Amino acid sequence: MKTVLEDLHSQINKLNPNVQLMCVSKTHPFEAIKEAYSLNERLFGENRVQEVESKFPKKEDRENDLNLHLIGHLQSNKVKKAVELFDSIDSVDSVKLLNKINTYAAKINKKIDVMLEYNSSKDENKTGFETYEEIREAAILSKQLEYVNLTGVMTIGPLNASENEIRSAFKLVHDVKNKLEKDLEIKIKHLSMGMSGDYKIAIEEGSTIIRVGTKIFGNRDYSK
Repeated sequence: MKTVLEDLHSQINKLNPNVQLMCVSKTHPFEAIKEAYSLNERLFGENRVQEVESKFPKKEDRENDLNLHLIGHLQSNKVKKAVELFDSIDSVDSVKLLNKINTYAAKINKKIDVMLEYNSSKDENKTGFETYEEIREAAILSKQLEYVNLTGVMTIGPLNASENEIRSAFKLVHDVKNKLEKDLEIKIKHLSMGMSGDYKIAIEEGSTIIRVGTKIFGNRDYSK
């Protein structure tokens, strides 16, 4: 793992040293996360609330600087637990979900970071806002809600696509972020896009956070 991470950071630094690496640890044991943490990784992404609940120590028992983001689709019945467990919910895909996150965050007096997910590939099997008008409405609402803090826009690039198709999708989301900032006169810190197979293209198209799992932790075992 040490060599892989060193190589990844070397590649990131050549493209843009300000880009953050998120280690996507879904389906991998907490021991693997502890190993990455010992190698100075602090930003981790998980897909499922239930897995984090069973795998991670309670938030108060974790290292203070371990930053845990939810990057998978969040079901309404899991919002309460997600607000308790995560530092950021990066997969907000509806106004209804945003309101629900704020409601539960208020109950425990916790201001939680959120990102708005944009469906850049227009894939009906993926979640995320599908139009600029929808994501704009959510961004406006996020600034009105007391217990959510809008930090970024997130997307999953098209799978099994050409480099041009991937690049176009990432450029689209970068443009969406810029348009939101201009239209609403706000600053959006992060653009989270790019995974193990396309992170270099993502960085070239303006990503500030890349989400890498398989390259770091190896293939996933979904039978667990």
